[in-house]
Amino acid sequence: MGQFTSKRGGVDPRAVPNVRFSGDEGPPSYSTHGMPPTIVISDVESSASERRGSRVELRRSSVYSTIDQVPQLGHYTRTLHHQKGSRPSLDALRKAFEEKEAAAEVSTTDSGDGSLPNSGPEAPKGPPKKAPARFGWFIGVMMRCMLNIWGVILFLRVTVITSQAGIVVMWVIIGLSVMVTTITGLSISAIATNGRVISGGTYFMISRSLGYELGAPIGLVFSFANALACALNTVGFSIVVRDLMRDYNVIIVDDLNDVRIVGVITLVILLMITLAGMEWESKTQILFFIILLVSFADYLVGTLIPHSKEKQSKGLFGYNKDIFISNLTPDWRGPDGNFFRMFSIFFPGATGILSGVNICGDLKDPATAIPKGTLGAILVTTLSYLILSVTSGASVVRDASGNISDYIGGNITSDCVGLGCNFGWNFTKCILAQNCKFGLANTSKVMGLLSGSYYLIIAGVFAATLSSALGFLVSAPKIFQCLCKDKIYPYIGFFGKGYGKNNEPLRAYVLCFLIAVALVIYGDLNTIAALNSNLFMCSYALINFSCFHASITNAPGWRPMFHYYNKWLALFAAAVAVLLMFLFTWWAALVVLSVMASLFIYVTYNKPNVNWGSSVQAGSYNMALSYSVALTGVNDHVKNYRPQCLVLTGPPTQRPALVDFVDSFTKHASLMICGDIIMDQDRQSQPQEATDKLVKWMNKRKVRSFYSSFPADSLRVGARNLLQTSGLGKLKPNILVLGFKSNWRDSSPESIDDYINTMYDTFDTNYSLCILRMMEGLDVSDQFDFEVNKGFEPDESIEKDNQKSPQKKPGDIPEEDNKEQMKTVFQTDQGKKTIDVYWIADDGGLTLLVPYLLTRRKRWHNCKVRVFVVGDEQNMEENRAEMLKLLDRFRFGFKDVTVMTDSEKRPQAKSLERFEESVAPFRLYDEQYDGVSAQELRENSPWKIPDKEFEAFRQKSETKVRLNEIIRRNSMHAGLVLVSLPVPHSDCTSALYMAWLDTLTCGLHCPVVLIRGNQENVLTFYCQ
Repeated sequence: MGQFTSKRGGVDPRAVPNVRFSGDEGPPSYSTHGMPPTIVISDVESSASERRGSRVELRRSSVYSTIDQVPQLGHYTRTLHHQKGSRPSLDALRKAFEEKEAAAEVSTTDSGDGSLPNSGPEAPKGPPKKAPARFGWFIGVMMRCMLNIWGVILFLRVTVITSQAGIVVMWVIIGLSVMVTTITGLSISAIATNGRVISGGTYFMISRSLGYELGAPIGLVFSFANALACALNTVGFSIVVRDLMRDYNVIIVDDLNDVRIVGVITLVILLMITLAGMEWESKTQILFFIILLVSFADYLVGTLIPHSKEKQSKGLFGYNKDIFISNLTPDWRGPDGNFFRMFSIFFPGATGILSGVNICGDLKDPATAIPKGTLGAILVTTLSYLILSVTSGASVVRDASGNISDYIGGNITSDCVGLGCNFGWNFTKCILAQNCKFGLANTSKVMGLLSGSYYLIIAGVFAATLSSALGFLVSAPKIFQCLCKDKIYPYIGFFGKGYGKNNEPLRAYVLCFLIAVALVIYGDLNTIAALNSNLFMCSYALINFSCFHASITNAPGWRPMFHYYNKWLALFAAAVAVLLMFLFTWWAALVVLSVMASLFIYVTYNKPNVNWGSSVQAGSYNMALSYSVALTGVNDHVKNYRPQCLVLTGPPTQRPALVDFVDSFTKHASLMICGDIIMDQDRQSQPQEATDKLVKWMNKRKVRSFYSSFPADSLRVGARNLLQTSGLGKLKPNILVLGFKSNWRDSSPESIDDYINTMYDTFDTNYSLCILRMMEGLDVSDQFDFEVNKGFEPDESIEKDNQKSPQKKPGDIPEEDNKEQMKTVFQTDQGKKTIDVYWIADDGGLTLLVPYLLTRRKRWHNCKVRVFVVGDEQNMEENRAEMLKLLDRFRFGFKDVTVMTDSEKRPQAKSLERFEESVAPFRLYDEQYDGVSAQELRENSPWKIPDKEFEAFRQKSETKVRLNEIIRRNSMHAGLVLVSLPVPHSDCTSALYMAWLDTLTCGLHCPVVLIRGNQENVLTFYCQ
């Protein structure tokens, strides 16, 4: 091969093979080895490129071509909406060696450049930007999850639940809770490792797995759930502070308002920390984590220290076998004394596993950090709950008075009740009166009493509640920001704006703060807690279902790096989560599910323009494939016949009436394919974008149809190929629908032959045929300045208009037409007009079936169907009665039948004259040519109608003219007319047959349909 040269005459650096630039001075060296061309950039240039913000890549060419590149990461890396790398297009590779200049200029698939990084002048150097804060698996995920799991439940509720449920049942409760959270953690790990999780946490994973239909509602609900959880933990903190204030006789206003005041002040402080940035928030969380670890260590050490008389009066006696055995079994007390109530109280203490996922955009490596951190946090916190329940249950009796005077030493009497008697304490009085203030069952301060330092436990409670509140105050805006950027719901985009190096959602922070303040002021902790538990359970259910659904669909794109999950366990956990929602608080479950259903309906109705490759799409494909394959094994039955139409629309935007007509009787009932035969060389390689625009136009018009294009040299060739290849299995068209060739008189003979031969091919392939004629024409390309499809030649006026204005491609839809599409007669209410059916020939019943299907639509529902049949005057009543009986058997409900007894009469002279004038240009007129044989004339003009043929078909021609007179007389005010299509004769000239069709349908102001079945039954009145 020769060396590529640039237009400037020098060597094009993009095409030089094996050039190696080094840091040393001197000319570049050229490698002569047979290795693929390699380009290496020096460290100096690399650092300069980094300062410019572009990543330097090693670009190597394939052994096949110098512009064909080897696989590299940049070709698959993309931002949220754009591809970062690019590779040469197929067109560029195919044409690389046709011209030297074309080979040097690499054409790419995307807007990116396939050449080396820009070597032009460097951009102005500014101060280097500080990299955003990114966290590892421990600080970013595990620590956050542990802080959110360790909440008020750890310090104030675990010991109370242990006293009621007993150690054994408590372990069962912990096990069931951990089972749900662990399976959910496995599902999270699988989803998080199946591609890069950018931001948005739970919302991002569910929406990208299950689609926007379920993802968007859960995103909005889960954002609110995090704000609600922030308020819940803030209220919990405020209650602890208020109780501590009461111990020192400090009162601000009253009990309720003191909680509100402390809560609002706390939220303001947390908001300030959050607005300071993720680094400050992370440092604060580390401080809370250290305090929690110290307080838990303080508790464990305290259980080993011998207890004073004062603590013994409160039921603390250290580790003892009798106490442990006594606390193994349940002792249910009060209205809340049952398994499910205790389960519902404890379960919020097992949640919080999504804290790391919610800030996935701030993690260094989410795919690694989320599995390690989430599962590690579940393991550590589970051990802490098990240890706490055993240590407290083995060292504290259930009931104690706290009165030091109840000490009796060794003077145990027979009437002493309770386990305290074994340790020299008589708590009988308070046990019998059921007013003991201390003991495992009566106080939530057991951890503080057992610990070495009570104030360290108080500090632990503060750290647990504040860390959870701070974590949720960060999580909610992060999730909401991602939802806002997806633009699925209106009016929320304002809150999606990010600020600073970490893209902090400051507006969303303020919104979350205001919601939390409102809930703190509301102050009903039980209502907030009930809704909070159900919202999180709903999220867990959808996460597990996402994992199951993605696995069951067998989509090639489901390739998680984390393999330790099971789809059936995920489904089980999803079902358990939904069940627990109702077992916890049934009314809260109904509220959550109702809100989810409302948001789901809204999103489904609006259909936002997003495509995330969800498992719902994969599932739809699987279902369609399975049913399509199963359908091939089912034999056809006339009861299940459906009119499946291949409509030769060209670009659908050009013939909206033809599209709307077929859609009127196939929508939600049968198959419709819009076929576009491309005869223009410029359009034969039309880009996918043009096809997408046409499909978008049909979707906006609410037309349920496929679009299929086929490049061909003629209408007949294209139609024949579409007839043979359209459809799949039993989902194949059985009717070809054409627009009437209204300009046939001005068309070339070849064009007319092409049109008629297409009809021949239709019947040869056992298809039915339907032709729609609109008096104003079907083609609207002159109105919208489209390029005209050459398969249907335009009128002269259209051609003149096209010469005056620049042509556009058929896929180019003007913006104004997109907003307000052109309405056709098939999109307007027809009122009480009539649908007139001229059933001239029995074609199997298709002529009757189509108008019946039309009347099932709202726009045609009030129309009356009139059936016209051919008969003789002597047997008119018998013919009418027979047809009514047949229609009754078919259960159509058509009652208006007219027998045409004058169809064989000779037509009026002016009608015949009009017909003969229409075919005059196509007559051969043998007698006018002296000395030339008829055979020679026919050979020179095969498309013309010889006199002999015209006379042979005169009777048929007069019949068509007469039928037109009858149709115009009876159906002048009809909404739609359907006429049986005469089958074309093989020895009939195309022009003559075209004149018959024109004569049959002329003179009417309503749409006219020429229809012919394939002579096989499509109707039956039998049950089998």
